[in-house]
Amino acid sequence: MTGLIIAGFLVLFVFVTLWQGVRIVPQGQEWIVERLGRYHATLKPGLNIVVPYMDVVAYRLPTKDMILDVQQQEIITRDNAVIVANALCFAKVVDPQKAAYGVENYALAVTSLTMTSLRAIVGAMDLDEALSSRDHIKARLREAMSEQTEDWGITVRSVEIQDIKPSVSMQAAMERQAAAERERKADVTRAEGNKQAAVLEAQARRESAKLDAEAQVNLAQASARAITLVREAVGSDSTPALYLLGERYIGALENLASSPNAKVVLLPADLQETLKGVLGRVAN
Repeated sequence: MTGLIIAGFLVLFVFVTLWQGVRIVPQGQEWIVERLGRYHATLKPGLNIVVPYMDVVAYRLPTKDMILDVQQQEIITRDNAVIVANALCFAKVVDPQKAAYGVENYALAVTSLTMTSLRAIVGAMDLDEALSSRDHIKARLREAMSEQTEDWGITVRSVEIQDIKPSVSMQAAMERQAAAERERKADVTRAEGNKQAAVLEAQARRESAKLDAEAQVNLAQASARAITLVREAVGSDSTPALYLLGERYIGALENLASSPNAKVVLLPADLQETLKGVLGRVAN
């Protein structure tokens, strides 16, 4: 009976030993094996044999592309503007041994390196350049990170900028600046319109004054021509002229007498002599 128990334990020990010596690595992973505490081998996907009780699988590393989320952070640009940016980093473990022993936490290391590199690159740009140069920032990020991540056995395939925009306070300041600029342009437009209106008004006044002057000249010329014609028609006989002047004089007196403002009307004692005097002045 005792022999059967011992044999059973031996069979179990052999089975466990064989089980411990076989390792099946799934596709998309590579395992790091340590022997007596030191690196021994890297197990590829598939069936692998190790030495039981001496070899230990210390790390199981994925060889598929990793998507690392780089959290949003505030960055001060070269012209002292504050923007916020976040990104996605696509990386891949190409050397599991370096990834296991070259850095404590390779995923955290790559994420932190992306954050610091992004801050350094964007911080060296002006606000307008940073907001319009995503492709340039991506290229510089990959270049800046490649040397460091190579020592960690990781390659950075790409870094995609998810969002890059001014901070909330910066957006408010930009909106105020844009509103002030719009108001300034509106003031310039109004001032230009007022200037044009003043110029047009001055031109209109000059044109009106010119027309008035021409009308007065034409009236004076017509009056002079009329006087000349009257003088030529009358000749030496003053009777027709006296009649015409008397008729106009009487009409003027009628208008003056009918005016509500007229209170007293004075007439010359000798109307005929008065008309002759007027006629004489016209003739001269």
